[in-house]
Amino acid sequence: MVSEEIKPKKQRDEECIINCLPGELIERIFFKLPVSTLLRCTGVCEQWHKIIRGPQFVTSHLQHAPHYALLFFPQESVSGEPHPADAILIDEAWSLSTYAVPVIGPDDFLCGSCNGLLCLYTKSSTLKIANLATGEFLHLEKPVKNLRGDHFLFYNFGFHPLTKEYKITHFLGDSIEGRPRPHNNNRFSVVQVYTLGDEKWRDIKTPEALSLNCVKNSGAVTIDGTLYWLIEDVVASWQHAVMTFDLCGESFAQIQLPATKPDDFAAGGSRRYWIREMDGKVCVATAQTCPSLPRWLVGKLQIWELENKTEQRWIQKYNIQYSPDYIPGPNLVHGDKIILQRCDGNLYSYELLGENFNTELCKMAKLLDFSPHKPDNMQSYICVKSLVRLDVYKKTAIVRRPKQREGWELKKWEAWEHELSENERMWSDTHRDEHKETVCLLNSNLA
Repeated sequence: MVSEEIKPKKQRDEECIINCLPGELIERIFFKLPVSTLLRCTGVCEQWHKIIRGPQFVTSHLQHAPHYALLFFPQESVSGEPHPADAILIDEAWSLSTYAVPVIGPDDFLCGSCNGLLCLYTKSSTLKIANLATGEFLHLEKPVKNLRGDHFLFYNFGFHPLTKEYKITHFLGDSIEGRPRPHNNNRFSVVQVYTLGDEKWRDIKTPEALSLNCVKNSGAVTIDGTLYWLIEDVVASWQHAVMTFDLCGESFAQIQLPATKPDDFAAGGSRRYWIREMDGKVCVATAQTCPSLPRWLVGKLQIWELENKTEQRWIQKYNIQYSPDYIPGPNLVHGDKIILQRCDGNLYSYELLGENFNTELCKMAKLLDFSPHKPDNMQSYICVKSLVRLDVYKKTAIVRRPKQREGWELKKWEAWEHELSENERMWSDTHRDEHKETVCLLNSNLA
């Protein structure tokens, strides 16, 4: 390392000016920078590296990070032609990302997003935890190998704000007697839990056998350290209730849905339900399907928000009139807009306007054409770009080496690694030039 005495005067002056600022002010400046820029800043000097990589700054930066809508399309075959998984980010200004999300492989399935980390289900014997912004990732052994009937929707990923622990949960289907291999049935009686950094998965018994079909059809969300999903409740007005699993105490509880029965459209078919996160709150959306076209919705989309968890009090958030060509599925509210899929193969955003929960869809804007992907396969999450590190978890026994990348996945990662190598080359050239300048300055002083 070049000593302070022989650094160029301009460099010494610049470092002096910046590093003489109060640490709090430097952090406030860093809060405004994207993660990609902050990672480059870690190489400027030891003080910046210490600030940016410090756990306090990582936590504070996470609280200031802007939110993105993450749209995920899983790998699928259309007319016999394979199409890899793909993901798109939409920022707060509703601008689409122009580059692929490299931590998502072409065969991966998305299980959850939390604090800038993604949980991805692979077709191998591992799950993948990846940082969306830094590219850092690790592979974890699945709780059961070669589990027939397993599905990525049975896995969830969350963080508890009190314990500061990340946990993965898995709904393990009940085994069928007489089957030689583990097999998922339509019900489950065990939730398998893994705490990031632990050595193994643990089994937690549910209060009763619960429906896996409800999970597949309605989804599950983790908010503020609690996992929520819908269960069957034949005596309730909605025929459903909400089951919760606290990631800290690892205990179950049940929440009743609103007593008010949703108004059915006379010409409508069966009613669908989805549990979603909107504005950091637990919400349940419901709508009727078209009898002759079950992939289309009719009537109104009603969205209820859990206002008070302790009192089990719900309020109706939206009551949206649908046109008959929308596709049932998870709807994402991002800011003051809702993202909806239509049967024409396009994704649209609408502004939500109205009073007393009666809402109109206004100012339609086309976001993208999601063909050739199937219209009802899209997943959506709210995510952030963060500096959360995974290296502290890499020495546990459950971590596995990933399989070698090949085919389309190799091409995707080659592009990402090429970009990283270009950045490294740029910084290497910069340091080399600075070193030459320093040597020249030193020689001139000695002469």
